[in-house]
Amino acid sequence: MKEVEHLLPTIDLFGTGKEFLKVDLAAVLVIFITSLIVFLIAYFGARNASLKNPTKIQNFVEWIVEFVHGIVASTMDMQKGKKFVMLGITLIMFIFVGNMLGLPLGFVTEHTQPLQIFGYDVVTAEQITHACEEATKKNVECHGVGISWWKSPTADASVTMALALTIIVMTHTLGLAWNARNYLHHYFEPHWAMFPLTVIKEFSKLLTLGLRLFGNIYAGEVMISVILMGGAFGIPALLVWQGFSIFVGAIQAFVFTTLTMVYISQNIEQNH
Repeated sequence: MKEVEHLLPTIDLFGTGKEFLKVDLAAVLVIFITSLIVFLIAYFGARNASLKNPTKIQNFVEWIVEFVHGIVASTMDMQKGKKFVMLGITLIMFIFVGNMLGLPLGFVTEHTQPLQIFGYDVVTAEQITHACEEATKKNVECHGVGISWWKSPTADASVTMALALTIIVMTHTLGLAWNARNYLHHYFEPHWAMFPLTVIKEFSKLLTLGLRLFGNIYAGEVMISVILMGGAFGIPALLVWQGFSIFVGAIQAFVFTTLTMVYISQNIEQNH
C-alpha cells in the first residue's frame, strides 16, 4: 500500500505568502481548455453555414441560440434583451463545457523531488517531507506528493465566485447606466428602513450564484472519487453517476444563465 498526498499546483505569483492570493495552475489550464472548446464549437458551427444542408454542429449551435433567445425573452422585453443573447450563449456554453471536463478523467502526477514551474515553487521539499512523515505514521510506503492537474473549472470556488462577481457588477452597472432612477429607488421601497435588507439581498445574490454552481459540481467530482475507491465494483455506479452528473451540469448552466438574465431584467426594466 502506498501513500500519496494530493495537492493543487498553486504558485505564489505575487510573493505575498497569502494562500487566497496564490494562482491555481490547474484552474488556469482547464479554463483555457474550456474556452478553446467553446470557441471551436462556435467556429465550426458558423463556418460554411448553409440553409439547405446544415451540418450537425450547425444545427446544435442554432438550437443553443434559440434556447438562449427563449430564456432572455422570458425575462425581459426583447427590444433590450436582444443585446444580451450573445452573453447568454457564452455563459451557458462555457459553464456546461466546464462542468463536463471533470467527469471523464483525472490527471495526477507524483513527485518525490521539488518541482518548479516558471521559477515558482509548486512542490517544495517541506511538502514532500511532511507527506512522507504522515505515511510513516500510517506504516505505508511514501510516494511523495501528487499534483492534480485536471478538474472542472466550475469545481473551483474562486472561479465560480469570480464569474458570479462579474455578473453582479455588470447588472448593477447596467442598472445605473440604463435605469438609474428606478434602480436607486428600489433600495428604499416600500420604506427607507428596507435599505439594509435590500443591500443584504443584493449581496446574497453573489453568494448564491457562485456557491450554487460550485457546490453542485464539486460535490459531483468528490462523489466520483469516492465511487472509484470501490474498484471494479464501482464501475456500474460510476456510469450511473456520470450520467446524472451530465444532467446536473446542464441544469446548473441553465440556472446560472437564467438568473443572470433575471438580475439584468430587474435592474434595467422600468417596472422593476
